[in-house]
Amino acid sequence: MRKTVFLATLLLFFFTTTGMSAYAKMDGKPASQAAPNSSQSDQVIRVYGPGGPLGPIKEAAEHFSAETGMKVEVTAGPESKWIGQAKQDADIIFGGSEYMLQDFIFHYPEMIDTKSRTELFTRAAGILVRKGNPKKIERLEDLTKKGVKIIDVNGAGQLGLWEDLAGRKGLIGGISQNINVSVKSSAEAIERWKSNSSLDAWITYESWHYRLQDVTDLVELPEEEKLYRGTPIALTKITDQKKEAQQFIDYLRTEKSHQIFQKWGWK
Repeated sequence: MRKTVFLATLLLFFFTTTGMSAYAKMDGKPASQAAPNSSQSDQVIRVYGPGGPLGPIKEAAEHFSAETGMKVEVTAGPESKWIGQAKQDADIIFGGSEYMLQDFIFHYPEMIDTKSRTELFTRAAGILVRKGNPKKIERLEDLTKKGVKIIDVNGAGQLGLWEDLAGRKGLIGGISQNINVSVKSSAEAIERWKSNSSLDAWITYESWHYRLQDVTDLVELPEEEKLYRGTPIALTKITDQKKEAQQFIDYLRTEKSHQIFQKWGWK
């Protein structure tokens, strides 16, 4: 009986030791050095916002990453496309205008660190027309002419943009009657612009021309008529990379980044 118990104990010790040894070889390190979860090891600064400022922010992010070694991932477009993921991992949120970011704060008060809110650079409104400007649109008044078809973005940083421009010159009625299509986002406007060649003009930010140079010409308004809106950015309350994220925001405020924004149509 004692011999049987001794053999069973010996076998148990053997298999336990062998199992631990195999686990150690497979894992390559003790449990105390196991890989941390993704949130602890994640060195990516995740930035979310609308499509308008994507060009300059993404380009600035590439320069920042090259200079610092910190990766920045910029996701932009209609809010509905990214808000679910942003609620989980966003470090930074930017807006296409000041009111746009404020509207985001109203809807998601738990997300934005309002004390970190920062203004980047302003951009002017202008008129996008078809290549070659076949309707000979040279000024705001030309948008009231019979037969001119306008597309309007009623949101996405452009809410009331055309009305603010037209109201100063008494053109609200004339332009309003020529609005052929109204959509909620720039992404929708671009899709309609490309699929419906009967649309002649779009009152929007000059910056969109630099993203759509193949399908638009830009009619700049006189400086005294231009209307500017901001480009706000802020940290989120959920970021666990506050120092690094703030470092990227500070970089966006540098003169080097300003030159990038200017290249994309900002002032």
